[in-house]
Amino acid sequence: MLRRLVNSIPVLIGASLLIFFIIQLAPGDFLTSQLLDPNVSPQQIDNLRKQFGLDQPVIVQYFYWIRELLQGNLGLSFAYKQPVADVIAPRILNSLWLVLLNLVLFYIIAIPLGVYGAVRQYSLGDKITSTIMYFFLGFPSFFFALIVIYFILQVRFATGWQIPVGGMTSSNYNELSTVSKVFDVLAHIAIPALTLAIISVAAFSRIMRAQMLEYLNADFIRTARSKGLSESKVVYKHAFRNAIIPFVAGIGGILPGLISGAGFVEVVFAYPGITPMLLDAINQQDLYLIAGFNIVTILLLIVGNLISDVLLTVVDPRIRYA
Repeated sequence: MLRRLVNSIPVLIGASLLIFFIIQLAPGDFLTSQLLDPNVSPQQIDNLRKQFGLDQPVIVQYFYWIRELLQGNLGLSFAYKQPVADVIAPRILNSLWLVLLNLVLFYIIAIPLGVYGAVRQYSLGDKITSTIMYFFLGFPSFFFALIVIYFILQVRFATGWQIPVGGMTSSNYNELSTVSKVFDVLAHIAIPALTLAIISVAAFSRIMRAQMLEYLNADFIRTARSKGLSESKVVYKHAFRNAIIPFVAGIGGILPGLISGAGFVEVVFAYPGITPMLLDAINQQDLYLIAGFNIVTILLLIVGNLISDVLLTVVDPRIRYA
């Protein structure tokens, strides 16, 4: 593990270089749009450029940023005039609740569906679930989210039920009790989380089913059955434990995924997560906000991969790291 941590240092340096210089490839900078504002004089823009360090060569700006990073400072957001950490923290927290609920729903639905499809292969239930999953596989997440909103609005018009279709809280949120606030947030994140989970389940359950079928037809499973083991023990202790290994290896990507938001689903549902903020930051060329957030996700990816390696040794005793 220590060697993996040491090896991650060049990865971090290379990633920071790529992030910083790729962002700088865009023409202009944060203050370019201000040149068109008649209320802002060229002298004010020059002063702001010096204040933000944008008058320095790119390589100098990079080393200034690295120096701040080593001191635990992600930089200053040009648009918000605040430290990047303070700006992104509340948005990351919002996205975290949404993605966590999505992951819970995802695993609760996907794993049983994949196992069922393998154990009851070509049964009526398997054919129905396979057809539905193939149907969902064809939808981009944002388009499926628009369809969900359409049907929710139809239900609202028909029944008068006030089902939340956007945002994270109701307009009277501050007047609610603590318990009511929790339920209010849950009611707002449930539908986008379920929308994300359904799209993700479609692909994962098919892969899980294929993995399970491969192991259920393996020689060691026939040996286990010939020894008289119960079918549930054969399926869950021997086949499932091996089938889940590729997914455990992918856990490293979950940790950065927790703070990376729900992508365009957040935009469609007007959810105050990190994705809408990042899109605005890219549009405004808010350099340090974009770079600071990306370096945090890379750090979490490295930590997530280390956790994934540890879990792999638990799931598969044959795996050992020197």
